[in-house]
Amino acid sequence: MLACARIGAVHSVVFSAFSSEALKVRLQDTEAKVLITADGYYRRGQVVDLKKNADNGVEETSIEKIVVVKRAGNKVVWQDGRDLWFDDLVKDENGDCEPEQMDSEDPLFILYTSGSTGKPKGCTHICGGYTVQAKFTGKYIFDFHDSDVFWCTSDPGWVTGHTYTIYSPLLNGITTLLFEGAPDWPTNDRWAKIIEKHKPTIFYTAPTAIRMFEKYGEEVLKEENLNSLRLLGSVGEPIDETAWQWYFKEVGKEKCPIVDTWWQTETGGILISSLPGIGPFKPAFTGIPFPGIQADILDEEGKSVPAGKQGNLVILPPFSPGLFRGIYKNPEKYAETYWSKYGDKVYFTSDGAIKDKNGLIRIVGRVDDVIKVAGHRITTGELEAVINLHPEITESAVVGVADEIKGEVPIAMVVYKGKKGTEEIKKEVIDRIKKEIGPIALPKEIYLVEDLPKTRSGKIMRRILRKLFTLQSGQVGEELGDLSTLANPESVERIKIKIAQSNDEAGFTIFFLDFLFVVGGVFLLILGITKNMDIFASVVDSLKSFSQ
Repeated sequence: MLACARIGAVHSVVFSAFSSEALKVRLQDTEAKVLITADGYYRRGQVVDLKKNADNGVEETSIEKIVVVKRAGNKVVWQDGRDLWFDDLVKDENGDCEPEQMDSEDPLFILYTSGSTGKPKGCTHICGGYTVQAKFTGKYIFDFHDSDVFWCTSDPGWVTGHTYTIYSPLLNGITTLLFEGAPDWPTNDRWAKIIEKHKPTIFYTAPTAIRMFEKYGEEVLKEENLNSLRLLGSVGEPIDETAWQWYFKEVGKEKCPIVDTWWQTETGGILISSLPGIGPFKPAFTGIPFPGIQADILDEEGKSVPAGKQGNLVILPPFSPGLFRGIYKNPEKYAETYWSKYGDKVYFTSDGAIKDKNGLIRIVGRVDDVIKVAGHRITTGELEAVINLHPEITESAVVGVADEIKGEVPIAMVVYKGKKGTEEIKKEVIDRIKKEIGPIALPKEIYLVEDLPKTRSGKIMRRILRKLFTLQSGQVGEELGDLSTLANPESVERIKIKIAQSNDEAGFTIFFLDFLFVVGGVFLLILGITKNMDIFASVVDSLKSFSQ
């Protein structure tokens, strides 16, 4: 990334866990000539063959050279003339490289985020405005000092990794900490051990990670020393009050302020937050716009909503210097998505928000069809497009539902007209999503249904599908609303029954397993007492096999 910036080459980083198909789409759109990758990387004790993924991804693209960093030492398929080892390329080079002089509006990088039509959007960020915003938001929101060590847990494949793992701390001349693998492997407290060992002073992570840490309990923190921390940050999705309080008490020891930040891939840097030493701090509320930023919450008619009422979060001029300059090769989509709902002078964020009486802003989630899974953006359109490639699936609808750990997860409704069994078709759908997008996009549940609720013009009513799940979870105040506008209102009741049946089956399975293991435990105890060890061992093996 930094080398590309120095020589004036536009970089486009792709998250390593994405599938080869997801990589191919991005390579085809950018028409990139060079791909830099690694032989493999480590994830939860396993070596992932990244070169194989890259080889598949470059098919039918304009890639001429693949530069490979030797990381895991795994065997790779090699194509002479195209593939080059990084070490061989740099071994005879010196450390001096004159920086290319760039215009402030020249592109610095293109980073892809999900598009509501299913095709990822290439957000184009520029040299001048982006770096100004990256530097100053880091300096004032995280209160950077020369001696600080900053740990942002985001992968550089996401915009948070771009701005606050790489560019912002380095532009401010402070140390940034990167890590490989998962924060809870090989032990649940790996993240805490990293803090104790490397002593970061600022810790910036996602609510998904915080909820995961909380799940493991404060016991994992008792042996670790987190005293180096003086400031905490949250990013990627709205943080609930429970997670906020746990983070404040157990990680920050009630002495570290929490800056709950709101921004987007498109904005390049933080736009709404509290400021350390100034505040205001309120659990589950992001804060107020950064100095120089004007935000408002509007109703559908473009009028400001009163305190306590939900509306659409918008950004008003003058805009931040880091705001992206367009969608690569698609100016029409850029205008339609961000500058059409309230006119071409109001930036529409697609996020819903509420203000309290003091003007503090709380983000409540997406108002379009983007799902945030563990802070990663996935569109319903992208998932549906992949599911609909199945030759026996007529159509599908994907919605996001609340999840205790990940914040939100996708649920898929599939209209299937074939003759295969339910579990077989579900497996085929899952395998297809893994191949085309990657495991991060896997639905929590797949329902095979007869039809999807639609308006008379044929639009699938995902809003109603979402509400079916909130009704099933018992959320107060959720009503399906008027179904008379639907062309097929009977489909809603049929889907509701499907969801209820699935919940009942899951409940029975858990009950049955509990019952089986209680009975099995008693039986094992009797066998143990009678010292019939051959039968005892056989039953143990059977129970192990069944539980798997």
